[in-house]
Amino acid sequence: MNQESVYIVAALVSFALAAMLGAAMLPVLRKLKAGQTILGYVDKHVQKSGTPTMGGVSFVLAAATVTFVFAKSHVAKIAAAIMLGYGLLGFLDDFIKIALKRNLGLKAYQKIIGQAGIAAIATAYGATMTGGTVLTIPFSGQSVDIGMWYVPLSLPAYVATANAVNLTDGLDGLAAGTGSIYFAVFGVVCSMTGAASTSDGDSSLALFSFAISGALVAFLWFNSNPAKVFMGDTGSLALGGAAAAVGMLSGNALLIPLAGIMYVVSCISVIVQVIAFKTTGKRVFAMAPFHHHLEYKGVKECKIVAYYLIVTAVAGAVVLLSAAIPFAL
Repeated sequence: MNQESVYIVAALVSFALAAMLGAAMLPVLRKLKAGQTILGYVDKHVQKSGTPTMGGVSFVLAAATVTFVFAKSHVAKIAAAIMLGYGLLGFLDDFIKIALKRNLGLKAYQKIIGQAGIAAIATAYGATMTGGTVLTIPFSGQSVDIGMWYVPLSLPAYVATANAVNLTDGLDGLAAGTGSIYFAVFGVVCSMTGAASTSDGDSSLALFSFAISGALVAFLWFNSNPAKVFMGDTGSLALGGAAAAVGMLSGNALLIPLAGIMYVVSCISVIVQVIAFKTTGKRVFAMAPFHHHLEYKGVKECKIVAYYLIVTAVAGAVVLLSAAIPFAL
């Protein structure tokens, strides 16, 4: 079986596992009354209060299982471990929310410490792996070894990406939909460039990416509007950690903000909102992140999700072009 077939099989098996886990978990979460409490000021989502959360467990476990079983290179397994680490942090956050019946779980400083700790471990691994500090320059086909500059690039990349994906998880199917495209794109990029390949050509990070993408498509069955279950911080932090891992460990860190363009929009809109309000007392957006601003301006939820997916797909096409150009030169 050639590598392309292996990637397809990995995506399909991950899809099947996530679908089965999701179907099995849903009644359990309902029975445990693991419902999401909606923040009081998100008045357009009050009707969603009580929807089961922590559904991200299904696609995280499915993708991790497929990666550990099918991947030949240890790099993919490290990436899966990073995903599980961020997922565990998110699980603790979700558990506290459910136990206390409120939308505030871990304190902000606790989240940052946890995220930074995992980022430090991931960065230490990336900085010491063979070729780990080599950075690909998009559209040029050139690479440069950034040496110890890898550390100040990697640490904030993990923390920022994890939080950006977490912020994007605000509408039914939004984080899962954009994530499925993001990881499919990185799967193709890693396959094309042979990132972290073994001697027989197995691009382990491509397999990892396709496994996550397949699992997310299955999760959309339950999470698309109207959502039967939310991924919770269990899923969104895990996705953010995985999104950073495939970029950093494949040497394609500069493609993270392009492939994840809507994650960047979510993050920047919050930063701008906070700075503007603290300095002028006025808000730039009706509500941040930006997808909530669009809601308050009257754009339907399904439309917003569609817009985000379209922009992510177009950005993904640009990313694929950046990877393909060097082969055409």
